[in-house]
Amino acid sequence: MRLTAAVGRAAPPGGPSVPGMTTNLTRTAAVLTLVGVPTGLALTGGLGETVLVGTLAVGLAGLTLAARRWPLAVLLLSFCTVAAWRVAELITVGWLWPATAALVALVLAGRSRTAIIAAALMLCWGLTWDAFVSPHPADWVLAHLGGEALWVAAALAGASAYRNTLRWRAEMAHRITQDEQRRRLEAGRRRAEERVEIARDLHDVVSHTLAVVGVHLNVALDSFDDEPEEAKASLKLAQEVRGRAMTDLKALVGVLREGELPALEGLERLIGRVREAGLDVAFDAVGDPVEVPAPVATAVYRVVQESLTNTVRHAGATRVRVTLRYAPGSVLVDVHDDGTAGGPVADGHGISGMRERVAALGGALTAGPVEDGFTVRATIPITESR
Repeated sequence: MRLTAAVGRAAPPGGPSVPGMTTNLTRTAAVLTLVGVPTGLALTGGLGETVLVGTLAVGLAGLTLAARRWPLAVLLLSFCTVAAWRVAELITVGWLWPATAALVALVLAGRSRTAIIAAALMLCWGLTWDAFVSPHPADWVLAHLGGEALWVAAALAGASAYRNTLRWRAEMAHRITQDEQRRRLEAGRRRAEERVEIARDLHDVVSHTLAVVGVHLNVALDSFDDEPEEAKASLKLAQEVRGRAMTDLKALVGVLREGELPALEGLERLIGRVREAGLDVAFDAVGDPVEVPAPVATAVYRVVQESLTNTVRHAGATRVRVTLRYAPGSVLVDVHDDGTAGGPVADGHGISGMRERVAALGGALTAGPVEDGFTVRATIPITESR
């Protein structure tokens, strides 16, 4: 269930982007770099000329904005920029930490080994420069480079944990989809088997009933004039057989009807599976439940399933609220998450498929970012779908 054309969640043009590096996250990293570089230099005593430090911060922040598209190139340029400032003594501390955002972007791109190697090489370069080219006391070198190594190690570990969480949630979403597919196939197989059995039972009931009733009617016909009591008894038996047959037929029809129960019955089970993926999902049913036609119930179920799966895979959300609202002439379903709207997604039969399914029933579906997350909302009339 990928959503390339999903409203507000389409991947930006220009090639693939770093998984998990959403637009909002990229902007946040740029702002933190812009503020953090001069602040960090001031705290560590390496602040040089204000204009030059500001230029460095702006340059690194600008490179961070491009890290979503070209993480390795941004990392190399960031390292070269920081090294140039250090070699020219425009700043007096910092080899790695000013380029933290670029390192994190490379880890989120799935190139943790490259990030570690690049950081190690940069530390070796810094150690060589501070110890031999522009010598500092050993305790100064150990304190500064050791602190940078610990900072970068923590940043890389955090980025790796975040990426692994995204991968785990994507895997859980994939498993949910597979479980739903298997459940549908198994349910279809069971229904097919039940219908075969019902067809056999129906054949047996009808053929047996007709045969027995035919025998008693023949007896009644033959004895109608000579033995009216026997004819009366045969007609009574025929009526009893007919009554038992009607009871059996009603039971079989009841089984058939149970096989067509609305898909709303499975919403709680679906939400339970999504909770297992790590999301806090709340479910509210508002209004007096009314009889919902099977096509409408199926459409509501698919809207909730598609929205939750997309949230687990792409939104970076922690909370989701599913609201099912019953009205006399319609049913409304609302799926709201607190995630971002910038994650890259692809479209199989995603939002466009949901919109077509809802429109076919005379309803309307909207999907897009809101102030505190992302909302998918569908309203489907009940009266037009009966």
